Amino acid sequence: MPTRCPLLPLRPTDRQGEWAAVALCKEAVLALAAVVWKWAQAGRMSKKKGLSFEEKRARMMEIFFETKDVFQLKDIEKIAPKEKGITSMSVKEILQSLVDDGMVDTDRIGTSNYFWAFPSKALHARKRKLEELESQFAESTQKKEALQKSIEKSKIGREDTAERAALIEELAALRQKKEQLKAEIDKYRECDPDVIEEMRQTNKIAKEAANRWTDNIFSIKSWAKRKFGCEENRIDKSFGIPEDLDYID
Repeated sequence: MPTRCPLLPLRPTDRQGEWAAVALCKEAVLALAAVVWKWAQAGRMSKKKGLSFEEKRARMMEIFFETKDVFQLKDIEKIAPKEKGITSMSVKEILQSLVDDGMVDTDRIGTSNYFWAFPSKALHARKRKLEELESQFAESTQKKEALQKSIEKSKIGREDTAERAALIEELAALRQKKEQLKAEIDKYRECDPDVIEEMRQTNKIAKEAANRWTDNIFSIKSWAKRKFGCEENRIDKSFGIPEDLDYID
């Protein structure tokens, strides 16, 4: 005879009752296993979730506010994991972020760095921040009202009427005509007196520069003939100087 399931209050006396008891016992064990599995999964998920960066910052501030004491880094590294669930590896990073934001004060005394933060300072800091935000809000509200008035003012005379639509159409046509005339004028740009005068001045400067360099070449050729006794045609051939090189009239 099979052993009675401890989860059942009554012991079966016949074979039919025995099989029923076994089935009920099996169902009870499966149900219990399912419950245990869910609890294990919930525990595993809660362990994986951990604390966010901001949650760690808030919990570390609680250490300062609750104790109202001054600490060294090594002290916080011991307290934070034990009392606030902050991993010791992240304590230094979290603490430095609070110092950078001005939420925790620090000072070096001798060879050690000390950290502290009191609720009164945090309260004053929040008040200053609130006043700053309220001032920014008031300024933004004034700007918004000014812009709204400007928009309403600019709408005057710009209502969608048949007359305004006709004027807009006429303006578009005149702009198109202007572009066409401008393109036509550009075709005759070379005949523009101002352009012609500009070209003359440019040519004059180029002519003076060419004659100046021609004069320099003649001076160097003359010096070379005197210094080395070279013939002029040999100098021209050696340096690629044209035989008919001369000043521009």
